[in-house]
Amino acid sequence: MRPDARSEATRLLCAGVYLDLDFRRRVVEELVEHEERPIAPSLGVDVVPVLTHALRARAQDVLTAVLLACLWVAFFAVGFATDAGADPETQIPWAVLYAVVCVVQWIGQAAAGRGSAVYAVDNKTLREAVKGRTSLRALRAVGPPVLQLGYWGFVLVALFEGAGNWAALLFPLLLVLPVWMHRSRVASIMRLELGREAFAHHPRAVPRSRHHRRIAATIDREQYAGLTIYDPSRPFLGMGRPHEPWSLVLELKPRDGGKGGPRPPFTARAVVDLIRPRLEALRDSAAATSRDRLKDLEIEEFVYLPVGPPRPEVRYDAPVVRQHLRDAVDEGGEARRYFLRVRVGAWDEQVVVSLLVRVHTQGGMLVLEVVPHVLKPVKPEFRAVDVIAARGEDDILRDGVRALLTAPAAGFASAVSTVRTAVAGFRTWLADPRRAVPDGPAGSVREIAGVQSVSLFQEMDISRYVKTVQDRIASGVRDALRSQGYETDQFEQQIVQVSDGGVFIGSMSGGAVAAGSGAQAKNTTKDGGS
Repeated sequence: MRPDARSEATRLLCAGVYLDLDFRRRVVEELVEHEERPIAPSLGVDVVPVLTHALRARAQDVLTAVLLACLWVAFFAVGFATDAGADPETQIPWAVLYAVVCVVQWIGQAAAGRGSAVYAVDNKTLREAVKGRTSLRALRAVGPPVLQLGYWGFVLVALFEGAGNWAALLFPLLLVLPVWMHRSRVASIMRLELGREAFAHHPRAVPRSRHHRRIAATIDREQYAGLTIYDPSRPFLGMGRPHEPWSLVLELKPRDGGKGGPRPPFTARAVVDLIRPRLEALRDSAAATSRDRLKDLEIEEFVYLPVGPPRPEVRYDAPVVRQHLRDAVDEGGEARRYFLRVRVGAWDEQVVVSLLVRVHTQGGMLVLEVVPHVLKPVKPEFRAVDVIAARGEDDILRDGVRALLTAPAAGFASAVSTVRTAVAGFRTWLADPRRAVPDGPAGSVREIAGVQSVSLFQEMDISRYVKTVQDRIASGVRDALRSQGYETDQFEQQIVQVSDGGVFIGSMSGGAVAAGSGAQAKNTTKDGGS
């Protein structure tokens, strides 16, 4: 089992499918409903347990919705039978009234940023969005509870005056029980499987059904392989957001002016083989002298293949991958692309920095491309797993009160989840994805769960990792040039300019250049025209 199966990011994503209905839907949609798509590379996470918990959470929502539906049918049936013999002017449709309470509370919960799952948690982003709006904040906090208490007060008054009936009081209490059971099951999973200590020792979660086990086996075959399938319009999926990519072009000039006779071919493989030792030395040095995350630096060769044969026909076994690596490193093709991938998993895999390095050496030119990417931290609301897990088994009564207060919204949320599940199942059956046209990944589970920003500390670490690794890449390329007898002065000048954030131009005739925020450039001729 790979260490990623026990990573903090994997644990939080597994918890997130219980707490965020939209995230769960995206996970199942990408991995199950579009079986024709291979998955994006998994960096710091194991996707199979995430899918397993997503399917389990969905099944629990369906079970809760079925129990609630039976109670609602009984509620309406008893209410109709009771009202049949009552005075039409005084009868009150209690089932309809309580249904309105449930819908309004669910809408209020979603608008307040408490998610749309049965076990909802606060959404910090939405909470901050309405922070300065006093009326909205007050309505969000007070509105749903007041509405629910108003219903109970109305029922009690009606019973006291003889205008109510026992069903209006009993069935809303019965509707709390399935929600309470649901919350207890989720809390048990959080405590026994997804708590920090429990997750480190619990067996890896895998799907139960044969169909989903087959999908999980395919994911295992792809997520850590040395190659991935991509769509040209969606490259680098799974790597995160680009972070200041750069490239340089250099003419290969012999130091002796070409008088030293023929030289051995200057290949991309030779450059890569000199870059790797520098990166390995950086990792060993960090491991020996500090606790810096550079000590866990990962270096691997990687190949991107364009969409081609159907997903089951793509081979990921080691001999095939090695053959792709050997063939792609020096070919410089447009479709099949070789990269040296350098990865740093920082902040418990919350911040993942990846640098993709590609080298061209055709036509007497050296082209170096460095494409850093950053995966942002997982949504903070997923950390509610630790709060839920810490409550323990002695929190039953308190959780029952929570279930009573959240039951109206939770019941409607389970119904919405079940309807979505039914629609998704029918859509998947109708599309028959196993026979669909082959396609590349359209989304990454890890990217879907990420936030849009990082803290200042994390930004500082990202900058340090990128600059440190880029320096080692540059030193490897410079040594490759020297060992093959080529000039390095121009290369060193370009590297200095790039590392300082500047612009290097070897030669220029006409035109104009501007750099920096707000800079402007204007090309003026001798006669004053432009």
